[in-house]
Amino acid sequence: MDESDKPPKLEPSSSTPPSQNDTLAPPVTGKENGTSPTRDGYRLDVHDAFTPDPGTEDMYIVKDNKFAFSPGQLSRLFNPKSYDAFYALGGLAGLEKGLRTNRDSGLSVDETILDGVVPFEEVAPKGTPKYGANGDTEPVFNASKDPNPDAPPPPSLQSGNAFIDRRRAFLENRLPEKKSKTLLQLAWITYNDKVLILLTFAAIISLALGLYTALRPLSEEEKLHEAGAARLDWVEGVAIIAAIVLVVVVGTLNDWQMERQFNRLNQKHNDRTVKVVRSGKSAEISVFDVLVGDIMHLGAGDLVPVDGVFITGHGVKCDESSATGESDLLKKTPADEVFAALQEIAKGGKPGSIEKMDPFIISGSKVNEGTGTFMVTAVGVNSSYGRITMAMHTEQGDTPLQKKLNRLADSIAWLGGGAALLLFIVLLIKFLAGLSTNPGTPAQKGQEFLTHFITAVTVVVVAVPEGLPLAVTLALAFATTRMMKDNNLVRVLKACETMGNATTVCSDKTGTLTQNKMTVVATTIGKFKSFGGTDEMLEEPSDASEKPDKKVMAKVENVPLAEFVKSLGESTKQLIIQSNAVNSTAFEGEVDGEKSFVGSKTEVALLTLCRDHLGAAPVQEERSNANVVQVLPFDSAVKYMATVVKLPNGKFRAYAKGASEILLAQCTKVISDASGDEPEVVDLTADDQEMFSQTITSYAGQTLRTIGSSYRDFDVWPPPELEGEDELTAAQFNKVHKDMTLVAIFGIKDPLRPTVKDAIKDCQRAGVFVRMVTGDNLLTGRAIAKECGIYTPETGGIAMEGPVFRRKSDEELKELVPHLQVLARSSPEDKRILVRILKELGETVAVTGDGTNDAPALKMADIGFAMGIAGTEVAKEAAAIILMDDNFASIVKGISWGRAVNDAVKKFLQFQLTVNITAVILTFVSAVSSGKGESVLKAVQLLWVNLIMDTFAALALATDPPAPSVLDRKPDRKSAPLITTRMWKMIFGQAVCQLAITFTLYFGGHQLLGYGYDEYSQTSLSTLVFNTFVWLQIFNEINNRRLDNKLNIFEGITKNYWFLGINLVMIGGQVLIIFVGGKTFQIHPLNGKEWGMSIGLGAISLPWGACIRKFPDRWFEAMIPDITLPPWVTFWKKKKPAKPVEGEEGDVEAPVVGKRPDESSSDDDDSISPPLRSWTSLRGERARRHIHRGFKEYMHDQKVKAKNKAKVVAPGSKTHLPAAPGSSSGPKATTVTEAKP
Repeated sequence: MDESDKPPKLEPSSSTPPSQNDTLAPPVTGKENGTSPTRDGYRLDVHDAFTPDPGTEDMYIVKDNKFAFSPGQLSRLFNPKSYDAFYALGGLAGLEKGLRTNRDSGLSVDETILDGVVPFEEVAPKGTPKYGANGDTEPVFNASKDPNPDAPPPPSLQSGNAFIDRRRAFLENRLPEKKSKTLLQLAWITYNDKVLILLTFAAIISLALGLYTALRPLSEEEKLHEAGAARLDWVEGVAIIAAIVLVVVVGTLNDWQMERQFNRLNQKHNDRTVKVVRSGKSAEISVFDVLVGDIMHLGAGDLVPVDGVFITGHGVKCDESSATGESDLLKKTPADEVFAALQEIAKGGKPGSIEKMDPFIISGSKVNEGTGTFMVTAVGVNSSYGRITMAMHTEQGDTPLQKKLNRLADSIAWLGGGAALLLFIVLLIKFLAGLSTNPGTPAQKGQEFLTHFITAVTVVVVAVPEGLPLAVTLALAFATTRMMKDNNLVRVLKACETMGNATTVCSDKTGTLTQNKMTVVATTIGKFKSFGGTDEMLEEPSDASEKPDKKVMAKVENVPLAEFVKSLGESTKQLIIQSNAVNSTAFEGEVDGEKSFVGSKTEVALLTLCRDHLGAAPVQEERSNANVVQVLPFDSAVKYMATVVKLPNGKFRAYAKGASEILLAQCTKVISDASGDEPEVVDLTADDQEMFSQTITSYAGQTLRTIGSSYRDFDVWPPPELEGEDELTAAQFNKVHKDMTLVAIFGIKDPLRPTVKDAIKDCQRAGVFVRMVTGDNLLTGRAIAKECGIYTPETGGIAMEGPVFRRKSDEELKELVPHLQVLARSSPEDKRILVRILKELGETVAVTGDGTNDAPALKMADIGFAMGIAGTEVAKEAAAIILMDDNFASIVKGISWGRAVNDAVKKFLQFQLTVNITAVILTFVSAVSSGKGESVLKAVQLLWVNLIMDTFAALALATDPPAPSVLDRKPDRKSAPLITTRMWKMIFGQAVCQLAITFTLYFGGHQLLGYGYDEYSQTSLSTLVFNTFVWLQIFNEINNRRLDNKLNIFEGITKNYWFLGINLVMIGGQVLIIFVGGKTFQIHPLNGKEWGMSIGLGAISLPWGACIRKFPDRWFEAMIPDITLPPWVTFWKKKKPAKPVEGEEGDVEAPVVGKRPDESSSDDDDSISPPLRSWTSLRGERARRHIHRGFKEYMHDQKVKAKNKAKVVAPGSKTHLPAAPGSSSGPKATTVTEAKP
């Protein structure tokens, strides 16, 4: 049995006996032997066809229903696929009448409120109970049992008054939106952080002690000592609480804004257009506007968004594996044929081949082959698979960069925590040692102890880099939103990061490099006449013997278009029209308000020629006048399509259309005279073959796409060669694809996009190798590739045809592919092989695709780009990014934004590590050296610094748009470290500068600047240090706008309004704090001299940064040889150093370090959901919720740990190391031999 003939999964027959008056054949009940009937003895039973499933009773209740059926009854067609329900609904005719639609003209565009009611009994077979086992009694729905949290959305008002009753009864093709978290929920997640909670408790205790101290009565001695002084010991507690509130509010608003941005992206991703028939005309509408009763077109590559019943078509096969788990392709049978067979069974006939018939179109399935139409029976929440296919409500895991940063943040946090613990221990020892001589009251001593504790906790707050994951999330949110404006719709978040380091792009030609605005500019009708195609060739064949001879081509007279059309006889015109209109899937519609054709651009060009110059009637009329017998849709493997029609004389004619050289090879006859009543046909000689081959070569050399058209007449269909074949496939048609008559060779011009040459240059400047993969012949491909700058034979570039390419061994391909620039006449399998070889060579591969068969290559590539205009839905589902304008220049913009994301994170990382090192060391040293154990930076001051360096700096640095210079460098290797040598040079250089300045002020302020030792002078000096420290960070933030060693740190600064605005906020906040902070921040206002000193010293960061950039990187590497391997990278667990793994290109890659053996990751999440900030294991729910590891994963981890403990590796045995981060070979393990001790 053929795979496609495998029967659908069917609903078991009911055990409910029929009524006495039932006119249908009595059903098999299975009561006699206590078993249900087998399908071998299938007999019809309608008495249980509409019995509601528990919890679905509400689907059967529709108030004032103008239709014969309810959503519940229609849903029984797919619960699972049920012949019984299909028959009980009256088949296609019953559905047509009951849903008040028309199988030919579809719904009326003027439908609003419907008059009258169609009774159920009028369309259903006699004796069919309306509600199955409930008879004709409407089921009762108990809402308290099933509150249904995912209630269907109410009918939208966007459509105005159109289809009011239909939308009310059957709802719209929309799913309930995923509930976004409220601001309060986001605030709780932000606050639910162990360190912030600990700090809150400490602040509350400090506030309580401060209030106690301030409110208790003073002794006489205390009154004399504190005469006139304000009692403000409670201010620090209030200030810390206020700072915590500010941190939570800012973080909450950031998360809320990002969630909104990602929700908007998801809505854009879910929306697409589909083709339906309304008022007798085909039209493209939003998938959200599809309604029950619509007549929808099916075509190869479509992803079916709704449930329905197949009306008619040619060779439609669906892949329902994602919807039903059925792995075989299922061939669809017209509903009328199935209903006729069921009627025979109802009359007592044998089941026959009913099991092979499948009229059910199920949502979520993919159309692999064929074309046709179906009637929609369920949409939105009522469709069987709509929830999954229409909206992805799953959480997306962290991207690779986020995972790296989370591990780095964990390590830094533990180091910061260790420093804080050490600081607290030192301060505690000092406090306890001085307790006996401390003159303070118990409350004051408690307050002093709390001050030490709060200082230590605040060090943890500063050290923990919660801004790291925030920076990457902000950068991704900002980039994906801006990329949408640049016509890149990001479906898989990690593609944003990966795109920046793409090393090669395999691009389609049509529509990506060219405009996809095709026009027929040259045509040769047999040996009769031709027009156009006389331009000079841009590319000549590599073999001189194949060069076109103008004398040979002159055998066919070349005339102007008007004369060419005038010379054609009516029968020849009709032959050309039929071969293009009937043998086509395009249809008439409106494009940008003008009447045009919708479909393949090649077919649109041919139909336009027929309409404008050959006097063709409307396409639908031409197709209606033709008696189409069978259709072979276009197959990229054989490069042609075919249609068989029955002629008025009783004979049959097969029209073929496709790649000209392939069709020419199958022709033995040709039209010699097209001017008479009937075209004159003669044998095709060897000279004729040579002439047409040269015509094809000449057209291709002028960058024209060449399309051939041929036909063959048959006395009967199917012919003897195809006897017994149920359907027409490429393999079967090849048996009769011979002895064809050549009608014409068309030359179609598709001009290059104006931006493509510059885009190719940008790619080459950025170190990205561009390859063109096209289905056109080699000469056309080479000519266009040379025109746009891809093909450069003078530098060793190679152009090759697919059939030659795929026959080579992997070893040969690995030598060949680095030089391959054009792959012509390629199949989707060739593209997949090319992607695989490139990845094995260590490349980061981006690939474009538009067809269903491109899906494997799109999925295999590191970044798959699907065409938003010409792409099939299957291709879009497989891709990571959708090019909304199908333009190659948009890919270059994607590369720029990918690099901007990676750069933004590295800029912030460089900035934050500098602040971390400086703040922790400054706080630690000043607190330990102080007699009172007080840090020069107080707790509330550190919280302000933390807000600056985390949230504000992340917003400022993560929103830098890509500068033009971002394409001036080569892409990073997959094994490149997160923190480069150049970054470490800047981090340590700036940290040394900042510590030198702040220590000089703090320890030398008394001698150098004349500050006294009284409390006021000490506070003034501490204020100067604090102000200088903040200004150092503000200027260093500007310095960190560049990662390379170039000096222009202001490049593009005026274009980033976020950066300018946030820096103004930081400066304004700092000025406000210094002037009015007072007791709250434990500071005094500074005078003009001190302000000038603070800003001047802070500005030293800029010239010092220039000096660091001029310091050679290799000198810095020599000074600190292990700089590329930070000590915390192996923080998780000390292990024996593994032998390095040699990369594909000779680079030595270290194994994944810093990753637990039990860690696993998934890179296949498709939906976009905002991964809100996550940080260290010291943090709370806001971090854990982004690890995305549930109970099942936890148990798996425990098992792996147990196995690892139990496993003893013998000396000399083989050990598997995980692949290096981002390695192109994916999860493949690399085997090394452990050295013997």
